[in-house]
Amino acid sequence: MTDFSSKWLVETDWLAERLGAPGLVVVDAGLAMPADARPANEVYNEAHIPGALYFDIEALSDTNSPYPHMLPSPEKFASRMRKAGIGDGMKVVVYDSKGLFSAPRAWWMFRVMGHEDVVVLNGGLKKWLAEGRPVEAGAPTPRSERHFTARKNSELVREIDDMIHIVEGGRTQIADARSKPRFEGAEVELRPVARLGHMPGARNVPYGSLIAPDGTLKPAAELRAAFEAAGIHPEKPVITTCGSGVTACILALALAVTGNEHAAVYDGSWAEWSEVPKAPVTTGPA
Repeated sequence: MTDFSSKWLVETDWLAERLGAPGLVVVDAGLAMPADARPANEVYNEAHIPGALYFDIEALSDTNSPYPHMLPSPEKFASRMRKAGIGDGMKVVVYDSKGLFSAPRAWWMFRVMGHEDVVVLNGGLKKWLAEGRPVEAGAPTPRSERHFTARKNSELVREIDDMIHIVEGGRTQIADARSKPRFEGAEVELRPVARLGHMPGARNVPYGSLIAPDGTLKPAAELRAAFEAAGIHPEKPVITTCGSGVTACILALALAVTGNEHAAVYDGSWAEWSEVPKAPVTTGPA
């Protein structure tokens, strides 16, 4: 059975042995959701892995879009990475403070922008702290600017018009990462939306079902079983979606670990879909 975990994930002991190594950059991609008590940058400033840079997903989004944290232009992404000291040829390790939540979004963003040498710290800061490893507070030492080349990989992204065509065709698999009640339209969304429910033909793979209690991604065999139980064939093309395009990236990472490295993410997800009148909506079980 295919297991690409060593390609897309690194463990805490691996990172601890390599902190400060040339060509390696660690980024904290923490993201606050509406119900969170504190902004993500405050959590970062209080404690982060030594030397880690703060990767601000909100600031790195298309701020002209009415939808949350949509992908920025390649030019904006490259400019921000260059100023942060993240450049071509560097290995990027991303993590978040919740274990495994928003780090896959940053992982996916780097890949969309053409930077494939990016991995997720399995278990993130949650596991790092549980093991008693060191952290630091405040801002890290500034890094020298580096050249970053952004080449957008559109294969990994789907937009609203793509999705309407896909749903109408009914032949491409869609995996929705939201909880079962939200997927079925029985519970309100985290953000106000026009309609509740899901896209016709979508299957429900709640992202929490893919994560172990310690915040790590479950083994490849268990990930595959979770997708198959939902009616998704992991080896065939899959598009992932969620509420606002964050936890959909957890599904994309899980699929990559099982060998499907080309799963696309619907960036606008339910925040956008629910607001578009011509986008069909259904409720109840898949």
